Order: sequence, then C-alpha cells, then structure tokens
Amino acid sequence: MLSEKMTEALNQQINKEFYSAYLYLEMANYYADESLDGFQNWFNVQAKEEMAHAMLFVNYLLDHSCHVNLEAIAKPGQTYNDYKAPLEASLKHEKEITASINNLYELSVQDNDYRTRQILDWFIREQYEEEVNAQNLIDRYEIFGEDKHALWEMNQDLLARTFVEPTIA
Repeated sequence: MLSEKMTEALNQQINKEFYSAYLYLEMANYYADESLDGFQNWFNVQAKEEMAHAMLFVNYLLDHSCHVNLEAIAKPGQTYNDYKAPLEASLKHEKEITASINNLYELSVQDNDYRTRQILDWFIREQYEEEVNAQNLIDRYEIFGEDKHALWEMNQDLLARTFVEPTIA
C-alpha cells in the first residue's frame, strides 16, 4: 500500500509530466512557425513521451487502488529568440524533472516502499537518457546551427525520430 505522502507526490509528478508535454508542444510549435519541421517532429515525439510517462504514473496509482488527482496544467508561456533557446530550455527542464524523480526516490526510501522504488529505477534510467538526448541536440546544433545547409541537414535528420511507447520491464 502506498503512503498518503507518496500518493500525493506521485500525483504531483503526473502534473509535471503533463506540463512537460505542454512545454514540448510549445517548442514544437515554435519550430513549426520557423519552418523547421524536423525540430518540430523531435519535440512532438518528446511531448508524446512525456504524456506516456504521465500515464505510467497514472496506471501505477490505479493499480494500487489510489486516487488519481488531475490538477490544472500550467501554461508554459515561453518565448524564444533563436533556434538554440528551446534546446537549452529543454535540457534545463529535464534536469528539473530528474531532480523531481530523485525526490520521489528519496521518499520511497524513507517509506521503505520497494515497489515504488522499482518503477522509479526505470524513470531514473529514462531521465539519464532524456538529459543525454537533450545535450546531444544542443551539441549538434552548436556544431551545425550557424551553417544554413548544415542546419537543414540536421532538420532532415530530426524528421526520422518516431515515438515508441515506453514499457517498464
């Protein structure tokens, strides 16, 4: 049985994951407005991943007969002045989500909640991957972003990204 504190914390994480999806949709829309459909695709896939992460937490709570409390999702409201700004903002955001997952893990340790710790192990690995992917995108942009042809090539590469439904094994 999940503690009341853990149930509340997981509900807050659900909101953070859905906010992440909103944030990435906003970034995708920025790139759409700039006619960079590859970057748009990359962030649309990222948004789908975040929605799937939220649903993993929703299902976890439901599997444990806990109430899912969906709160309002804050409007991201970001503005970007150049192509690199959303990339940097996404890395910053992923680091914030990593910190949130780490806090959940700490709570699971305090609660001796081994079952929740197991699902959080997956999210810890996932957050490592998310941060690496965001940093790699920044690194690639820094190498190629100023050259219009190279930016076009990078944009074309990002069109190939597809969504894969995550599973916790």
